Amino acid sequence: MPTPPWERPPKRRRPPRAPLSRERIVDAAYAVLDREGYDGLSMRQVAAELHVAVSALYVHVRDKDELLQLMYNRLFDGYELPEPDPEQWREQLRNFARQGRQRLLSHRDMAKISMAHVPFTPELLPHVERMLAMFTAAGLPRKVVAIAGDLLSTYMDGFVLEESLWRDRYPENGGAAPEKMREEIQSYFSSLPPDRFPNLVELADVMVDESNDYRFELGVEIILRGIASYIGEPDPGDDQPEPG
Repeated sequence: MPTPPWERPPKRRRPPRAPLSRERIVDAAYAVLDREGYDGLSMRQVAAELHVAVSALYVHVRDKDELLQLMYNRLFDGYELPEPDPEQWREQLRNFARQGRQRLLSHRDMAKISMAHVPFTPELLPHVERMLAMFTAAGLPRKVVAIAGDLLSTYMDGFVLEESLWRDRYPENGGAAPEKMREEIQSYFSSLPPDRFPNLVELADVMVDESNDYRFELGVEIILRGIASYIGEPDPGDDQPEPG
Protein backbone atom coordinates (compact mmCIF):
# COMPACT_ATOMS: atom_id res chain seq x y z
CA MET A 1 0.00 0.00 0.00
CA PRO A 2 1.27 3.50 -0.75
CA THR A 3 1.93 5.78 2.21
CA PRO A 4 -0.87 8.32 2.70
CA PRO A 5 0.37 11.88 2.01
CA TRP A 6 -0.62 13.04 5.51
CA GLU A 7 1.65 10.50 7.17
CA ARG A 8 5.27 11.48 7.69
CA PRO A 9 7.87 8.83 6.90
CA PRO A 10 9.69 7.56 9.99
CA LYS A 11 12.96 9.28 10.76
CA ARG A 12 16.01 7.33 9.82
CA ARG A 13 17.60 6.07 12.99
CA ARG A 14 21.32 6.44 13.46
CA PRO A 15 23.12 3.29 14.51
CA PRO A 16 23.95 3.41 18.22
CA ARG A 17 27.49 4.41 19.06
CA ALA A 18 29.72 1.92 20.76
CA PRO A 19 30.05 2.85 24.42
CA LEU A 20 33.20 4.74 25.32
CA SER A 21 35.87 2.66 27.05
CA ARG A 22 39.55 2.74 27.84
CA GLU A 23 40.24 0.43 24.93
CA ARG A 24 38.52 2.74 22.44
CA ILE A 25 40.29 5.77 23.89
CA VAL A 26 43.68 4.09 23.53
CA ASP A 27 42.80 3.05 19.96
CA ALA A 28 41.96 6.66 19.15
CA ALA A 29 45.12 7.90 20.85
CA TYR A 30 47.21 5.62 18.64
CA ALA A 31 45.39 6.93 15.56
CA VAL A 32 46.22 10.51 16.58
CA LEU A 33 49.81 9.56 17.38
CA ASP A 34 50.33 7.95 13.98
CA ARG A 35 48.84 10.97 12.21
CA GLU A 36 50.07 13.93 14.29
CA GLY A 37 53.10 12.56 16.12
CA TYR A 38 53.93 12.81 19.82
CA ASP A 39 53.83 16.61 19.92
CA GLY A 40 50.36 16.65 18.35
CA LEU A 41 48.87 14.11 20.74
CA SER A 42 46.42 15.75 23.15
CA MET A 43 43.25 14.84 24.99
CA ARG A 44 41.36 17.28 22.77
CA GLN A 45 42.62 15.57 19.62
CA VAL A 46 41.70 12.15 21.00
CA ALA A 47 38.20 13.40 21.85
CA ALA A 48 37.82 14.78 18.33
CA GLU A 49 38.90 11.41 16.92
CA LEU A 50 36.08 9.76 18.91
CA HIS A 51 33.54 12.57 18.21
CA VAL A 52 32.96 13.13 21.92
CA ALA A 53 33.48 15.99 24.36
CA VAL A 54 36.85 16.08 26.11
CA SER A 55 35.08 15.72 29.44
CA ALA A 56 33.82 12.29 28.37
CA LEU A 57 37.40 10.99 28.29
CA TYR A 58 38.01 11.83 31.93
CA VAL A 59 35.33 9.36 33.02
CA HIS A 60 37.69 6.59 31.87
CA VAL A 61 41.18 8.15 31.92
CA ARG A 62 42.50 10.39 34.70
CA ASP A 63 44.68 12.62 32.50
CA LYS A 64 47.11 12.56 29.58
CA ASP A 65 49.83 10.95 31.69
CA GLU A 66 47.60 7.98 32.42
CA LEU A 67 46.65 7.77 28.75
CA LEU A 68 50.34 7.60 27.79
CA GLN A 69 50.86 4.86 30.38
CA LEU A 70 47.96 2.89 28.92
CA MET A 71 49.48 3.28 25.45
CA TYR A 72 52.81 2.03 26.80
CA ASN A 73 51.09 -0.95 28.46
CA ARG A 74 49.36 -1.79 25.16
CA LEU A 75 52.82 -2.17 23.61
CA PHE A 76 53.20 -5.47 25.51
CA ASP A 77 49.75 -6.92 24.79
CA GLY A 78 50.06 -10.51 23.59
CA TYR A 79 53.80 -10.63 24.20
CA GLU A 80 55.31 -13.20 26.54
CA LEU A 81 58.96 -13.75 27.33
CA PRO A 82 59.99 -17.41 27.14
CA GLU A 83 60.95 -19.54 30.12
CA PRO A 84 64.56 -18.77 31.11
CA ASP A 85 67.05 -21.11 29.45
CA PRO A 86 70.63 -20.82 30.74
CA GLU A 87 71.91 -22.31 27.48
CA GLN A 88 69.94 -20.00 25.19
CA TRP A 89 69.71 -16.77 27.18
CA ARG A 90 71.57 -14.70 24.59
CA GLU A 91 69.35 -15.85 21.72
CA GLN A 92 66.26 -15.28 23.87
CA LEU A 93 67.36 -11.70 24.54
CA ARG A 94 68.26 -11.13 20.88
CA ASN A 95 64.68 -12.12 20.01
CA PHE A 96 63.36 -9.85 22.76
CA ALA A 97 65.32 -6.92 21.30
CA ARG A 98 64.25 -7.63 17.71
CA GLN A 99 60.58 -7.95 18.62
CA GLY A 100 60.74 -4.91 20.90
CA ARG A 101 62.17 -2.80 18.10
CA GLN A 102 59.38 -3.89 15.77
CA ARG A 103 56.74 -3.04 18.39
CA LEU A 104 58.26 0.40 18.86
CA LEU A 105 58.37 0.97 15.10
CA SER A 106 54.71 -0.07 14.73
CA HIS A 107 53.56 3.41 15.81
CA ARG A 108 55.00 6.82 15.11
CA ASP A 109 57.02 8.30 18.02
CA MET A 110 56.29 5.29 20.23
CA ALA A 111 59.92 5.35 21.35
CA LYS A 112 59.33 8.79 22.93
CA ILE A 113 56.49 7.38 25.01
CA SER A 114 58.53 4.31 25.94
CA MET A 115 61.51 6.39 27.09
CA ALA A 116 59.30 8.36 29.49
CA HIS A 117 57.74 5.32 31.20
CA VAL A 118 58.93 2.42 33.30
CA PRO A 119 57.40 -1.09 33.23
CA PHE A 120 56.63 -1.14 36.95
CA THR A 121 52.85 -1.25 36.66
CA PRO A 122 50.92 -4.33 37.85
CA GLU A 123 50.29 -5.27 34.21
CA LEU A 124 53.97 -5.21 33.27
CA LEU A 125 55.71 -6.47 36.40
CA PRO A 126 55.43 -10.11 35.17
CA HIS A 127 57.54 -9.11 32.13
CA VAL A 128 60.15 -7.51 34.39
CA GLU A 129 60.21 -10.59 36.64
CA ARG A 130 60.72 -12.93 33.67
CA MET A 131 63.54 -10.83 32.24
CA LEU A 132 65.32 -10.71 35.61
CA ALA A 133 64.97 -14.50 35.76
CA MET A 134 66.62 -14.82 32.34
CA PHE A 135 69.67 -12.80 33.42
CA THR A 136 69.83 -14.61 36.75
CA ALA A 137 69.72 -18.01 35.03
CA ALA A 138 72.71 -16.95 32.94
CA GLY A 139 74.78 -16.71 36.12
CA LEU A 140 75.22 -12.94 36.21
CA PRO A 141 75.97 -11.15 39.50
CA ARG A 142 73.11 -9.34 41.23
CA LYS A 143 74.19 -5.79 40.42
CA VAL A 144 74.53 -6.61 36.73
CA VAL A 145 71.14 -8.35 36.68
CA ALA A 146 69.61 -5.25 38.26
CA ILE A 147 70.57 -2.95 35.36
CA ALA A 148 71.03 -5.29 32.38
CA GLY A 149 67.38 -5.20 31.29
CA ASP A 150 67.22 -1.42 31.57
CA LEU A 151 70.46 -1.12 29.60
CA LEU A 152 69.08 -3.21 26.74
CA SER A 153 65.71 -1.43 26.74
CA THR A 154 67.36 2.00 26.76
CA TYR A 155 69.42 1.01 23.73
CA MET A 156 66.26 -0.14 21.92
CA ASP A 157 64.40 3.10 22.72
CA GLY A 158 67.30 5.30 21.66
CA PHE A 159 67.94 3.39 18.43
CA VAL A 160 64.26 3.48 17.39
CA LEU A 161 63.97 7.16 18.34
CA GLU A 162 66.84 7.93 15.96
CA GLU A 163 65.17 5.80 13.29
CA SER A 164 61.89 7.68 13.71
CA LEU A 165 63.63 11.06 13.40
CA TRP A 166 65.22 9.96 10.13
CA ARG A 167 61.88 8.59 8.89
CA ASP A 168 60.26 11.98 9.49
CA ARG A 169 63.15 13.63 7.65
CA TYR A 170 63.26 11.24 4.70
CA PRO A 171 59.86 9.50 4.49
CA GLU A 172 60.30 8.79 0.79
CA ASN A 173 63.33 6.60 1.59
CA GLY A 174 61.82 4.85 4.58
CA GLY A 175 64.11 6.76 6.92
CA ALA A 176 67.33 6.01 5.04
CA ALA A 177 69.53 8.89 3.98
CA PRO A 178 69.38 9.51 0.23
CA GLU A 179 72.09 7.74 -1.75
CA LYS A 180 73.52 11.06 -2.88
CA MET A 181 73.86 12.26 0.71
CA ARG A 182 75.59 9.03 1.76
CA GLU A 183 78.00 9.28 -1.16
CA GLU A 184 78.80 12.88 -0.24
CA ILE A 185 79.52 11.92 3.38
CA GLN A 186 81.74 9.01 2.34
CA SER A 187 83.58 11.19 -0.15
CA TYR A 188 84.09 13.92 2.44
CA PHE A 189 85.44 11.50 5.06
CA SER A 190 87.78 9.95 2.50
CA SER A 191 89.15 13.37 1.59
CA LEU A 192 90.09 14.33 5.16
CA PRO A 193 93.79 14.61 6.04
CA PRO A 194 94.73 11.06 7.13
CA ASP A 195 97.36 12.31 9.56
CA ARG A 196 94.69 14.17 11.57
CA PHE A 197 91.69 11.86 11.00
CA PRO A 198 93.11 8.37 10.38
CA ASN A 199 90.03 6.54 11.71
CA LEU A 200 87.48 8.56 9.76
CA VAL A 201 89.45 8.02 6.57
CA GLU A 202 89.88 4.29 7.27
CA LEU A 203 86.19 3.76 8.08
CA ALA A 204 84.73 6.12 5.49
CA ASP A 205 83.28 3.25 3.42
CA VAL A 206 81.32 1.73 6.34
CA MET A 207 80.40 4.73 8.54
CA VAL A 208 77.08 5.39 6.77
CA ASP A 209 76.78 2.38 4.49
CA GLU A 210 75.26 -0.30 6.72
CA SER A 211 71.51 -0.90 7.07
CA ASN A 212 69.61 -0.10 10.25
CA ASP A 213 68.93 -3.81 10.75
CA TYR A 214 72.65 -4.57 10.67
CA ARG A 215 73.52 -1.68 13.01
CA PHE A 216 70.81 -2.66 15.48
CA GLU A 217 71.79 -6.33 15.55
CA LEU A 218 75.47 -5.49 16.03
CA GLY A 219 74.65 -3.08 18.84
CA VAL A 220 72.61 -5.74 20.64
CA GLU A 221 75.46 -8.22 20.21
CA ILE A 222 77.99 -5.78 21.66
CA ILE A 223 75.77 -5.23 24.70
CA LEU A 224 75.12 -8.94 25.26
CA ARG A 225 78.81 -9.84 24.96
CA GLY A 226 79.65 -7.15 27.47
CA ILE A 227 77.01 -8.45 29.88
CA ALA A 228 78.22 -12.04 29.36
CA SER A 229 81.72 -11.07 30.45
CA TYR A 230 80.38 -10.74 34.02
CA ILE A 231 79.14 -14.33 34.25
CA GLY A 232 80.70 -15.99 37.27
CA GLU A 233 82.23 -12.70 38.43
CA PRO A 234 81.53 -11.04 41.79
CA ASP A 235 79.31 -7.98 41.89
CA PRO A 236 81.11 -4.98 40.40
CA GLY A 237 82.77 -3.08 43.21
CA ASP A 238 82.61 -5.91 45.73
CA ASP A 239 86.25 -6.80 45.14
CA GLN A 240 87.40 -3.27 45.93
CA PRO A 241 89.00 -2.63 49.35
CA GLU A 242 86.96 -0.66 51.83
CA PRO A 243 87.98 3.04 52.04
CA GLY A 244 90.45 3.66 54.90
